[in-house]
Amino acid sequence: MLALVVVLVGVLVAAHTVPFPFLFEAFRPSQSLWRVKALPGMPPTLYLTFDDGPNARWTPPLLDALRDTDARATFFLIDEHITSETEPIVRRIAGEGHAIALHSGTRRLMIQSPDELARRLAAAGERIHAITDREPCRLFRPHAGWRSLSMYRGVSQAGYRLAGWSWGMWDWDWWRTPEADRVSQRLARKASAGDIVVIHDGHHQNPDADRRHAGETVRQLVPVLRRRGFAFAPLCGTLGPDADAAGEESTDAGPPETRWRHGP
Repeated sequence: MLALVVVLVGVLVAAHTVPFPFLFEAFRPSQSLWRVKALPGMPPTLYLTFDDGPNARWTPPLLDALRDTDARATFFLIDEHITSETEPIVRRIAGEGHAIALHSGTRRLMIQSPDELARRLAAAGERIHAITDREPCRLFRPHAGWRSLSMYRGVSQAGYRLAGWSWGMWDWDWWRTPEADRVSQRLARKASAGDIVVIHDGHHQNPDADRRHAGETVRQLVPVLRRRGFAFAPLCGTLGPDADAAGEESTDAGPPETRWRHGP
């Protein structure tokens, strides 16, 4: 009996915390995105995403790297990190054709009521729209991927979808300071069509954290995978040639679309 209780508790904890689709996602697959379904006839596509920004020191060099490698990405921004100092960076993110989605630096949102969370997401989205004159990508990534049923309800109520990432496709480096060489080599080795990659250009508690590896990882990773035939695209349709390559609708002007493609 004790063993059964331990197993049930373990499953319950895992459902809230594991960094891959599990129990909640089995019953509500359309409410989250952990991988993007490959489109027939299109090149293999990788989806670069960046968490915990904007970072006044290290997000601009990351944007430089994306510009220089002609890659488009999705930035999951923490509302509290958007200040008068970083608002121009947010405008630059949107202006250079990247998608902007919502992120959080706290696990406390797991226990917020659906109504409270929905209001929080709506306010954050409205703020991004006010800064960029564009609608945000309708995706929300919870801190560390921790989620709950009440969170799913609040995210859905706000008109968003929970976003995760593909297994192993992250810059966490086993308690070591991430270095671009190690991170880019591991990501290149594991990359497959439809993968969602998460790299941190900020820190959930320290908006000025040293994230020099983010831009350098892009500079090393993108050319290697391009030579292997990969394209790069944001998770929501936006401007740029890579969006076309990934099969998303591209426009010459106007806000990024908030459509997404369902995974398998």
